[in-house]
Amino acid sequence: GAFLYGHLQQKVRNAEALAHKYKQQQEALSAQLQVVYEHRSRLERSLQKERGEHKKTKEDFLVYKLEAQEALNKEKQDSMNRYGALSSQHKILKNQHDDVKKQLLDLQLQHNSLKLEHRRSLESHGQRVAQLQQERDSEVTNLQDTVFKLREESKLLRKAHQEVHSQLLSAQAQMEEFRQLKEALQKMPGLR
Repeated sequence: GAFLYGHLQQKVRNAEALAHKYKQQQEALSAQLQVVYEHRSRLERSLQKERGEHKKTKEDFLVYKLEAQEALNKEKQDSMNRYGALSSQHKILKNQHDDVKKQLLDLQLQHNSLKLEHRRSLESHGQRVAQLQQERDSEVTNLQDTVFKLREESKLLRKAHQEVHSQLLSAQAQMEEFRQLKEALQKMPGLR
């Protein structure tokens, strides 16, 4: 009886140690799962920020395009007004005809140069916007891949957590059986 009692006490101690070990594993898995959730939340916030920045860049580009068009129209209007003034001056002052003609040619060249420069600037800006779009799409794809991987990892962690939890419940049930057996043994007068 004493040997059986000692053997049962050893089993109880082993079961308690096993339960403690499973509880530590469960706490570690819970901490890892919390880290995964926080990482996923940071990724989602980063994605929202990137979308906001892309929208602002697009709006800035539209404003820039409108302002550039207005500046070009104003410049065209100014050039036309200047041309009309030069034409009037040409009719009044025939002796200055050559100088006015040269000035008009210079203005046209300047206008064409500005138009070419403006076109190049628009093309360069368009290429930059396309590049930013491509980079954003690539980052979104990478983030989607990361989110998918994190979801898969989260599923595995949940499964492992459930297994540890079921093992812990089993160990607790076993401990309860050992406790009841221990109480039963203590109540037996022969073992006292």
